[in-house]
Amino acid sequence: MVMINRMDVDLIEITPNSEKVIEIAGRTAYLSYEKMEDEDSTKNFIRMIIKRGHESVLEHAYATFRIAEVSRAFSHQLVRHRIASYTQQSQRYVNERNFHYVIPKTISESKFYGEYIELIDSIRFLYEKMQKGGIPNEDARFILPNGCHTTIVMSANFREWRHFIKLRTSPHAQWEIRRVAKKILDILKHHAPNVFMDLILE
Repeated sequence: MVMINRMDVDLIEITPNSEKVIEIAGRTAYLSYEKMEDEDSTKNFIRMIIKRGHESVLEHAYATFRIAEVSRAFSHQLVRHRIASYTQQSQRYVNERNFHYVIPKTISESKFYGEYIELIDSIRFLYEKMQKGGIPNEDARFILPNGCHTTIVMSANFREWRHFIKLRTSPHAQWEIRRVAKKILDILKHHAPNVFMDLILE
């Protein structure tokens, strides 16, 4: 069963009126609420604080994403971003008998592609064989590959999302997490353009 590396990134929830929330929080520090009467006050204020590096007020707004059809290798990188909250598909409670998997382009276009598929099929066969032999999922999962699909939900504040995007859209980032970071940036630019518009993809 050959799978296409599609990956899905879906916005579950975002702080309503997130940019206004950020402005109100920030203007509390300066007691400059009267400036909010200007129709461009939100845009100007947010761009000003980002330019000055005063990004703590961005922590008042959050976004939650569901990231699916990505590899376990990807999720191991993702959870290194510790100022975030995660919930991941369990390999203990979920039957992975028919697991799908990611195929890196370097492998799919190489002479090793056939062997890769054969190995995946062998792992799937042994996993099912162990289940039928009484091995619980929590132990049978030890043979599952890093390429096995997973789904993970990640919540973080806007300041952390900016940090994540800056780091993971770099050309030096691993290709899978880079693709996810780009998708997240596109979504956040739509919902909070003044917070994320200065982040340019390399």
